[in-house]
Amino acid sequence: MTSMGLLLVIIVALCGAGVVLPLAIEERRTPAIVGWFGACAAGVLLCFSGASLFAGAPFHATLWTIPSLATLTLSLDRLSALFLFISGLVLLPGSIFAAGNLHRYMGRYSLRAFSVLYFALYATLVLIPLSADAVSFLMLWESMSILIYLLVNYEDEMEEHLRAGYLMLAVGEAGTLLIALAFIVLANNGSLEFVAMEAGGGALGEYARWAVFLLAFFGFGVKAGLIPVNFWLPQAYAAAPDAFVPVLAGATLNLGLYGIVRVNGDLLPVAAIGPGLVALIVGSVTALLGILYATTQSDLKTMLAHSSIENAGIITAALGAGFIFVALAHPSLAAIAFAAAFYHMVNHSIYKALLFFATGAVDSNTGTRNIDRLGGLIKAMPLTALFFLVGALSIAALPPFNGFVSEWLTLQAMLQSAGLASTGVKIVFALCGAILALTAALAVTCFVKAFAMSFLGMPRSDSAAQARSARASATIPMAFLAVLCFILGVTPTYVIPVLDGAIAPIAEQARAADALVPPFFAGNVHHGELPASFVADFHALGAQVGQSVMPGRGLIVMHRGGAANPVVFAMSTTYMAVVLALMLLATYVVFRLIVARSRAVERRAVWDGGIRRLLPEMTYTGTGFSNPVRVIFEAVFRPTTVEDTRETVGKHFRAAIRRTHGENHVLDRLVLNPIADAALWVSNGFARMHHGFLNAYVLYGLIALIVALLIARFSS
Repeated sequence: MTSMGLLLVIIVALCGAGVVLPLAIEERRTPAIVGWFGACAAGVLLCFSGASLFAGAPFHATLWTIPSLATLTLSLDRLSALFLFISGLVLLPGSIFAAGNLHRYMGRYSLRAFSVLYFALYATLVLIPLSADAVSFLMLWESMSILIYLLVNYEDEMEEHLRAGYLMLAVGEAGTLLIALAFIVLANNGSLEFVAMEAGGGALGEYARWAVFLLAFFGFGVKAGLIPVNFWLPQAYAAAPDAFVPVLAGATLNLGLYGIVRVNGDLLPVAAIGPGLVALIVGSVTALLGILYATTQSDLKTMLAHSSIENAGIITAALGAGFIFVALAHPSLAAIAFAAAFYHMVNHSIYKALLFFATGAVDSNTGTRNIDRLGGLIKAMPLTALFFLVGALSIAALPPFNGFVSEWLTLQAMLQSAGLASTGVKIVFALCGAILALTAALAVTCFVKAFAMSFLGMPRSDSAAQARSARASATIPMAFLAVLCFILGVTPTYVIPVLDGAIAPIAEQARAADALVPPFFAGNVHHGELPASFVADFHALGAQVGQSVMPGRGLIVMHRGGAANPVVFAMSTTYMAVVLALMLLATYVVFRLIVARSRAVERRAVWDGGIRRLLPEMTYTGTGFSNPVRVIFEAVFRPTTVEDTRETVGKHFRAAIRRTHGENHVLDRLVLNPIADAALWVSNGFARMHHGFLNAYVLYGLIALIVALLIARFSS
């Protein structure tokens, strides 16, 4: 057995131990098993996937052969290694957080059941990207769907959780059926092994290729949260236990994206611009709708769920741009777009898990996730507030954190469409780029609201006022992910070359590092490829800074053009971080050490407009903060308004009117409700036919027979 095979066996053995041991020991020890075994398995998973992602170590194992169907095999390439590595980065802190969070369920729900389901799902998350045939892939995919359903329904005493789980399972089964149909079409030579599918894909006609793309895109899009198959996601995320939802958002969502890339970028690469345009448009609209509904939510988990939809849309839009560039024979631009997509996928997994950890800590310590009932938590939970702020800055794409790099690259990839020949394609790119820019602006609004209204100001409820500091099992995972947010933000010139291993096979062997990270360091073997005048100019600007202390090409992400336009775009978050640190230090020195010393400091009561004491009811709430967005985009929201109560003076003069706004999601209004109405109309028509008159039934049969005979007569 190879060393890679041994690592995989260790991972599966640790997951098996996590399934079996809780059944044999005291239940109160189950959280420790989840924490230790989960963290150890994640550490081994990082070694296993990292060996392939960073060093290219191969892995291939044949399990057994099912006669006349397929040979079940496991195979690891750099694309699957990337997704496994991301899962490891989430599962490591996620297991530690779950170990501390599970104590709140002691005596109410079975901790043994959680451990069994958690580690069984853990194993499927590892094995799905390794599957190299359709049979094992679909079996593991179905197992994952069922296990997610059971974990979402873990708190089964709540009726809304059961409804959310059933909805998720039903939509997931529909997605699995679409995926199975895509594999059936791909297996045109009779083999269900991915190698044979890839070899025989070139024989498929245009309509078959479209069928594979649409079936795989929307089938996998269910797990990824793409419109119009994402209506289950906010309810399921809100219902999932806090110990599990970070894994749901940071690992399982990525597998939907993995399926899209594996089928449409590897097994049957997109050869025309049509599928790319579909992915670009669907991704952009998904991102916009996701952030619009996230901005108007008051529940932190529901808000983060809609935000996951937004980020999945951004990733899909970047993938769509890459598919278009590949189809139009621009591999370098395709590599940039795929780099933006994969970079953003890594970033989203990290900062979304961080934000869900912080939300879980807030929920555990206050008993509520309602932003309107929080406030002032920065005093009671300072570390949680700090880490939530890092996650908020990252997801809002503000430098020097990781979200800025990937969203900036995504927008730059959109701008490169200006060099394409097709005017129609350029218009689509321009519109989608504008949508993504609006999405980025709304994300800032959303997470300013989330942080300010939850952690700043004064407590707006007794539970918020009585909050206490989070446990170490929550703060340590949050600290780990917060550091990753910063590291991934200031080291893009080192992250992009790592992503190239997964990018090159789907971008016609083009490498994003060649297009984005020029070898500015003089010691680099490729340094001589740059024009001398070009090197001299950038060395004068500081491109050589850090050569003596760090490896690599340099610290600047830059896309080079031709002689007329040598620099298409450039940035360095490393330099941004240094400048920001120097600005903060200078501000501190000036105002703390100079201005403060020259003036006497007087402390007095804050003036609140003449009011002696500002009450919590008088402060700004999350609902009030997001109301301008709700008003501006009312054509999208179209809420249903119900007047609840009316206070009057002397039965005539209104003193207060309280209204409740019911959510009428645009997807329900434009897609799901018309489908439901049509199905109801058809079923009512059939119901009217079942009136119990035998003669009428005979007539129906006679009419059907006549129609069948006529069809047979005129079709022959």
